[in-house]
Amino acid sequence: MSSDSEEPNLMHCIYASTASIDFSEKDIELLLEKCRKNNAMLGVSGMLLFEGNSFFQILEGEQKTLEALYKKISLDKRHSHISKIIVEPIDDRDFADWSMGLAPLKMKQLATIEGLNDFFQSGQCFTDLDDSRAKKLLNAFKEGQWRSSITE
Repeated sequence: MSSDSEEPNLMHCIYASTASIDFSEKDIELLLEKCRKNNAMLGVSGMLLFEGNSFFQILEGEQKTLEALYKKISLDKRHSHISKIIVEPIDDRDFADWSMGLAPLKMKQLATIEGLNDFFQSGQCFTDLDDSRAKKLLNAFKEGQWRSSITE
């Protein structure tokens, strides 16, 4: 997106949470199906990582929309230990192609990212990420990591 077509109040919200229930692969598919429809209607794009019982999500959209969506997610009983890591304005969407993309990856893959390898090798999960490490994970996506395996 060029600066000529910048969206007003475009933000991203990056958060992590722990699943309070056991999600099967089918449960994740059903969750994504619902999220994708909702996000498309709201003009929200984003990316979801799910590993073990931990979520890492990047949402992009207008500030008011993201605030309402985060509040809704915070009230969802399927999530616990929800932590907002980063909320900041952005010039362009990084995940404009996906209303909610999913990158199927394993903890071993996360442990190969420089600056995160020690973190994930020690058994920590997404909810333990600070903003600096969350940015490293976001940058890995921006630089093309896992993009070819993202599903919509």
